[in-house]
Amino acid sequence: MSTNKKNKKNNTIHKQQTYKSNTKNIKVKKDESSNIIHLNRNFDSKNLIYTPKLRNTFIVIIIIFILLLGRIGYLQFVDGAYLTELAYQQQTINQILSPKRGNIYDSTGKALAISAQVDTITINPAKIVGDTDEETKKLKETVAKGLSDIFSLDYNETFEKVNSNSQVETIIKKVEQEKVDKLEAWMKENDISIGINIDEDTKRYYPYGELASNVIGFCGNDNQGLSGIESKWDSVLTGTPGKIVSAQDSSQKEIPNAEETYISAENGSNITLTIDLNIQSTIEKYLEQAVQKYECEDGGNVIVMNPQTGDILGMACYPDYDLNSPYTPNSTLAQTYDSLTDEEKSEALYRMWANKSVSDSYEPGSTFKIITASAALEEGITTPDVEGDFICTGHETVEDRTIDCWRWYNPHGSQSLRKALCNSCNPAFIQLGQRIGASTLYKYYQAFGLFESTNSGLYGEQSSIFHDLDEIGPVELATYAFGQRFQVTPLQMITAISCVANDGVLMKPNIIKSITNTDTGAITETQPTEVRQVLSKSTAEQVKSMMESVVLEGTGKNVQVSGYSIGGKSGTSEPTETNKDEGYVSSFVAISPIEDSQVVILLTLYDPQNKEYGYQGGSVAAPVVSQMLSEILPYLGIPSDTTENENKSDNLITVPDVRNKTITEAKKILSDAGFICKVTSSGDENSTLVADQTPKPGVQLTKNSIIMLYGEGDTVGTSVSVPDLSGMTVAQATNALRSKNLNISFSGSGVVTTQDYSANELVPEGTVITVSLKPTLTDAH
Repeated sequence: MSTNKKNKKNNTIHKQQTYKSNTKNIKVKKDESSNIIHLNRNFDSKNLIYTPKLRNTFIVIIIIFILLLGRIGYLQFVDGAYLTELAYQQQTINQILSPKRGNIYDSTGKALAISAQVDTITINPAKIVGDTDEETKKLKETVAKGLSDIFSLDYNETFEKVNSNSQVETIIKKVEQEKVDKLEAWMKENDISIGINIDEDTKRYYPYGELASNVIGFCGNDNQGLSGIESKWDSVLTGTPGKIVSAQDSSQKEIPNAEETYISAENGSNITLTIDLNIQSTIEKYLEQAVQKYECEDGGNVIVMNPQTGDILGMACYPDYDLNSPYTPNSTLAQTYDSLTDEEKSEALYRMWANKSVSDSYEPGSTFKIITASAALEEGITTPDVEGDFICTGHETVEDRTIDCWRWYNPHGSQSLRKALCNSCNPAFIQLGQRIGASTLYKYYQAFGLFESTNSGLYGEQSSIFHDLDEIGPVELATYAFGQRFQVTPLQMITAISCVANDGVLMKPNIIKSITNTDTGAITETQPTEVRQVLSKSTAEQVKSMMESVVLEGTGKNVQVSGYSIGGKSGTSEPTETNKDEGYVSSFVAISPIEDSQVVILLTLYDPQNKEYGYQGGSVAAPVVSQMLSEILPYLGIPSDTTENENKSDNLITVPDVRNKTITEAKKILSDAGFICKVTSSGDENSTLVADQTPKPGVQLTKNSIIMLYGEGDTVGTSVSVPDLSGMTVAQATNALRSKNLNISFSGSGVVTTQDYSANELVPEGTVITVSLKPTLTDAH
């Protein structure tokens, strides 16, 4: 037998023996009804699947699958928006396009606030990279050093921005061109062309500095309005930013030729105010002089309004501030600023920026008697000229309180309503208030709009402070009747008086003349808004007639302007017993002309301290209002009355406009009108055109007044020193001014007490010096 066969036989024998060994102890049970053999133990075999292990495996797989589904759902529905935005930021470059802020103009088109182009420097940190990590680090250090040196910035802060993970970091805003040129030269020198951006931006400028500062307001470094019109109308002036969206790859580099989305910026709209620059300049000049002359501790404010439209023609506060450096204290605040705490400094700046015409309330005093008189006439309680209607004994007793008349030492005695208003008699108006009653007075306060803000469009406007009607007792009724122990804003007060001037129709005050869309050129004009008819026209005419009597016969004589009919009322409110430090408030309100009134002016002076002049509105505020009106009325082209002021022997002549005419033509026109003409130009008078003239057209002067003419290229210089006219008569003052080629405009009689330009002040030749002469007063309250 061969070896292979032998081995095969042995293997077969071995397998049989092994099988016998494995089955030796197995009991076999044979089913007699079948050929199936049953074993009495489990059958072990490595060739079959074990069921419990399979079940556990499936469970683990299902759990993992559920967890994966949950995570996918969370990412999709919970974090989906965030991850989408994150991916968008990583894959796109957004370059913001700043809109140009709208300009602010006066009613004649002169720019009061403009935006000049400057630049903002930004960086894209992800684009400041080299070929290796070491080169990237070195490049970022170089950029941080260069930027911090050029713009005088902190190196560590700049380096932190250069290494930022942000898409864009702002390095510095409002950069002038000189610095930009230096940066561009540095980038060229260091071969850096990407990652540093020079973006166009704007910076706010105010050409007239302090002019109307409390009205216009100012912007912060981000061009957002922080005060005044700039803040109140910020959404209109700001516009809407645009942007450029482009794609970038995984290395944060812009993909060439990738699709780019351009969304243009919508520039801000221009705003034209109702304020007239010439009127504003006039009232600011005289307001400043008044505050300084009368030593008004808390300054003053003045408002000029067109009663027929509600347009605010001028609004000024003093002290004011420079809009181009609003965080620099004005001369008044600077005296104490360094001694203040940080909190006090902040509060003081806010007070400096505030527009007291709308942000502060005050007790109007006797100017409010116009409202009380209007209510009485409209209700038919009395008429202007009933003799003996009121009795002044020097005081009035209300409950257990005695309220004195200002002229307690010489009582007014028997009076009509007209005389009571002329005399500004408190006892008479206490009696009138009692006859009207609190509920009826409150009805008219409501009608005149004194219980709510005027919604003029001015920043920081507040409302009045009155007692509730059910809290008004006899004493409150008495004091309310003559204008004390409640508070209104100056704007609320002048709005109510304008209602009387406008034949009883209340108009909504307005500061916005128009809004111009700079992208489309569309202009939206603001139309006058009539609020309600408060008084009948006949009642309004009666009240205006009594106001004219106040100026001609009573406490308002100092407000007279030659050639114009003016009505007015003085006001002097005293502090309460518990607030003596607040001081007196002196005011005067005037309307002109009496018929077809076109101007209402309210001047308020807070706490005058100069004892030489006192604190009564008739002697302190009225002369200043006269100065203002003497320039405003001719400027507006309001014709003077035919009856001349008895204090002037010569007729007033309106200065004609000879600009853009040849000097020869101009001289003839002026000579024919009765003026003396003087020329500064050395050019040929037959061909040289008049570029400017002093005084300006529209001013009314006496015959033989001097008109200065300036040719093309000539400048108007302030070379003449104004003489001190105090104590002079009209003739003396006229001669003193004429000797210096200056003109005179005066009101009143007697001797000069005030002049609009101070002694030794330099002015152009031909300037009109307005003076007030001290009259003989019947009443000084």
